[in-house]
Amino acid sequence: MKIKELTTEKEWLDAYQVMRQLRTHLDAFDYLDLVKEAVEVERYHLAALYEGEKIVAVTGFKPMTTLYYGRFVWVCDLVTDEHSRSKGYGEQLLNFVHQWAENHQFESVALSSGLHRHSAHRFYEEKMGYSKASYVLKKTW
Repeated sequence: MKIKELTTEKEWLDAYQVMRQLRTHLDAFDYLDLVKEAVEVERYHLAALYEGEKIVAVTGFKPMTTLYYGRFVWVCDLVTDEHSRSKGYGEQLLNFVHQWAENHQFESVALSSGLHRHSAHRFYEEKMGYSKASYVLKKTW
């Protein structure tokens, strides 16, 4: 097992096969376009966990500063390939993000999780020690 930050378009596209399992609304073109913009504008980082040469889990995260949280890292995406779940890969990637945040002097890590993802909520709260801090609300037009 190894975890690697992905920094090239080829690596980002290699991660798409796993990421699309979470972000089902994105085709490869839109995904790549959004990753490029997020990296350039939002300081987004994409990291993958490899089993041999195969990507089996992916996380996207970005450092942020707000008055509410202070200096923190926001986990935008965390997904394990459907054929590789329940092997601790999500935990390894989230621990990678925690270490990245600590190494770069960020105070905490935060994320949101869809209301229907009850098993993910248990994972974050019971296994990873997260607590509910707020509701995330969205308005679309």
